[in-house]
This record gives sequence, C-alpha cells and structure tokens, in this order.
Amino acid sequence: MVIKKKKIMKTLLLTMLLLSFTVYASTPDFIKSCMDCHGKNGVSVESDVPTIAGASAAFIEASLFAYKDDIRPAVESKYRSGDTERAATDMKTVTEQLSDEQILQSAKYFSSKFFITAKQDFDARLATIGKRIHSKKCQKCHEDGGTSAEDDSGILAGQWTPYLKESMKHFRDGSRQTDKKMKKKVDKLGDKEWQALLAYYASQQ
Repeated sequence: MVIKKKKIMKTLLLTMLLLSFTVYASTPDFIKSCMDCHGKNGVSVESDVPTIAGASAAFIEASLFAYKDDIRPAVESKYRSGDTERAATDMKTVTEQLSDEQILQSAKYFSSKFFITAKQDFDARLATIGKRIHSKKCQKCHEDGGTSAEDDSGILAGQWTPYLKESMKHFRDGSRQTDKKMKKKVDKLGDKEWQALLAYYASQQ
C-alpha cells in the first residue's frame, strides 16, 4: 500500500513538472525575457528588483506604460539570469521594444501568478511603529496592510526593501510622477517614518 502511494506521488510530481515545462515552453519570448531580471514567473530573488507576480494587471500595465512614456524613471540594470553577458538595460528600453498588445499580455501573465514575500531582515520595533503609520496614512490606497493587489496600487507588504527604498526616493524627489494626493502624503512623511514603513512591509513574510 505504501509503495503504491509512493508511485502515485511520483507520477503526480512528474505530471506537474511536465505541465510546468509545457506552460513555460509556450510562454512568449518577450515575457520570458522579463524573468531574466524579475525571476521565475515574476518572483524576484534580487533585492533591487521588484517581484511583479500577483500584482494586478491594471497596476503592471500602468507601470509599463509609465516607463514607456517617461513618466517613471528607469534605472539601469544588468541581466540576472539567462545570457548575463548582454549589455545592461533599463525598463524604458525594454518597454520601447514592446507593442501595446504585448504590454497587456505581460500584465495579464504576471498578474495571474502568485506573489511570494521576500525573506529579509527587519527591525521589529520599527515595524510596530510602521504598522501604525500605515494604518493612519497609507491604508486608504494600500489596503490590508499593503498586501492587496485589488486596489491597483501595487503590493508593498513582503516586497524587497532596497527596491521600495529606491522607489520612495523617486517619489520624494519628484522624478516619479504621481497624483496630487499621493505627492502630498509623501512630502509630509519624515525619514524616520519612511524607515518604519519599510520595516513594516519587510516584516510581512
């Protein structure tokens, strides 16, 4: 009986692996190339590169068009997997090579994947303070402690801290355009409050 169960489990595992390979093989090359930086299915293992899996299609689509239209700063990055000898690139360059339809396809693909929180260090004391700040100042747009994808504002909880820190810098210096309400809130937050928020988002693992 035990041997039979083991055989069934092996068969199921092999089937799952074959299905996974089949799905990946049928994935368009322009989507596969995204994974060379953002990780398998958009789950990043690089602290300066965001996980895009599980974010809403609307958010991913808006982000890609923002890069393409020079509304959002594009930071140069080397490729993290695949042919790492390729010249460094940036999101502006990447999105310029995509048609509008390919951007929509990319957004749909990665939004269908599961967001996996980053395992990283954080200051527990600051995280407690950050939770209160989020509840008071950020919760209205970033629902459920920053875990929700449905608010179309991006997933903050469990996102890589170095990436979020870089994004916050862009919001604060005005190089990343945003609506007036968001800009007003961003400008009112001090350095210590930002640090507490970052700790809170990192703590949600």
